[in-house]
Amino acid sequence: MKRRQLLKHLAASIPAVALAKHINAADIMFNNHEFMAPGPFKPTWDSLSSYQTPEWFRNAKFGIWSHWGPQCQAEQGDWYARGMYEEGSNYYKWQEAHYGHPSKAGFKEVIHDWKAENWDPEKLVALYKRAGAQYFFAMANHHDNLDLWNSKYQEWNSVRVGPKKNIVAGWAKAAKKHALPFGLSVHASHAWMFYETSQGSDKSGQFAGLPYDGKLTKADGKDTWWEGLDPQELYAQNHHLSKGLDWDWQDKTNWPSPAYCEKFYDRTMELIKLYNPDLIYFDDTSLPLYPASDVGLRIAANYYNQSMATHNGKLEAVLFGKKLTDKEKKCMVWDVERGVLDNAQANPWQTCSCIGNWHYDRGLYERNGYKSAKTVIQMLIDIVSKNGNLLLNIPVRGDGTIDEKEVAIVESIAAWMDINSESIFGTRPWKVFGEGPSVDASNPINGPGFNEGKVKLSAKDIRFNQKGNILYVTTLGVPTEDILIKSLGKNADDSKIKKIEILGSKEAVYWEQNADSLMIKKPQTVPNDIAMVYKVQK
Repeated sequence: MKRRQLLKHLAASIPAVALAKHINAADIMFNNHEFMAPGPFKPTWDSLSSYQTPEWFRNAKFGIWSHWGPQCQAEQGDWYARGMYEEGSNYYKWQEAHYGHPSKAGFKEVIHDWKAENWDPEKLVALYKRAGAQYFFAMANHHDNLDLWNSKYQEWNSVRVGPKKNIVAGWAKAAKKHALPFGLSVHASHAWMFYETSQGSDKSGQFAGLPYDGKLTKADGKDTWWEGLDPQELYAQNHHLSKGLDWDWQDKTNWPSPAYCEKFYDRTMELIKLYNPDLIYFDDTSLPLYPASDVGLRIAANYYNQSMATHNGKLEAVLFGKKLTDKEKKCMVWDVERGVLDNAQANPWQTCSCIGNWHYDRGLYERNGYKSAKTVIQMLIDIVSKNGNLLLNIPVRGDGTIDEKEVAIVESIAAWMDINSESIFGTRPWKVFGEGPSVDASNPINGPGFNEGKVKLSAKDIRFNQKGNILYVTTLGVPTEDILIKSLGKNADDSKIKKIEILGSKEAVYWEQNADSLMIKKPQTVPNDIAMVYKVQK
């Protein structure tokens, strides 16, 4: 009997605890469900540290994300499924006005109301590719714990409830049609703590002391639309309250149960096997549930091994984690949420950001609160100069569409890319990332990131990147005077400049390389007012 067949036979006939004494976790799952792919990677940090970021990702630079799920149905912004149980909050008031008091109408009612009736994934992905996206991300689940595929391990999924659609499969098909690498973001490891507000009750008023629906059980569903479903499979609140929002699992008394961790493992392993994503984003410090459990390490090792098995022994997968230590940065790609780094990095990294809130926010739309295309493009240029990529979320309404203001922003990004994309895709950092007032500005990240927009960029700021013998020199705005570039003076750079041109313009560029700087005459024509790219041939 082959080794894998033997493991399956043992898994079916020997109790998990006994089995664990004889077989390594890298070979089999203790709960007898999802097996790990064989291969060189083992579920340890030392083993994962041999990871190398694939070249295709380094070349890609720009991805677009649909951070879309049931919390977008309310159109109230981020963390609605938690905030609606916080007495007196705007979310609580909105829930009570539209669905009822959370003792009677919890987040499961929002899920039930979510139909995604106008969702056209191919149309959206086509628009994003038109804007220059080199990879596309969809959300597989969020902290609200609803799986957006036909999960056999999570009965609360989008095929069984809500839209009755396989959201992940729809996005995957669209990405394949448009030849974009497909990424999936996984956030459900935090449901254990995220939903703890659903255990509460009002402290005052007519519903004081009446429990919210977070402790409901399957038996409570008789004669309801959710009869036969167990709310605890969604809310996961059969446990004591944590001591604060311990997102990094530093307090052992807050650690989730082994059963919860293993269920997360099975769900995620199934997701990977079904859709074989090119990229996986974990909304976690390092890896999911670490150090409370090793399931994140097992998932990562499996993912890398599966990638090698499907790419003739070559690792082409990209895995993201947050707040990584120096050792962990060797094991995966560092993701910085809504943030930028001060300096170029030796290893590729990524900023994930959004033109609005992560989940659709009607109020932000009405206040014209979105990032402009100019802000997005200048962020991208800055990030790429520092060896990073930008993953940009375009919030989607509950019905599956984006609004006209979002469309206009995406189209403006496309217009800039039409002229300047060669200065982004396939480039590598130069010896310095930039010059100008922002270069020396101190702007440390806060935890996982959250420092974007704190340093103001202007036309006096310059960013560099290169491709072969071409150096791209980009001004973050329209120059109002001659440009002086110290890094290209003869004293700093002894390479000979052959030609300089402006992308998108036929204007002849007047320039002079002096000892202390390269002088480029102020342009007379302006291809765009977002950022001008000078193509310097050496």
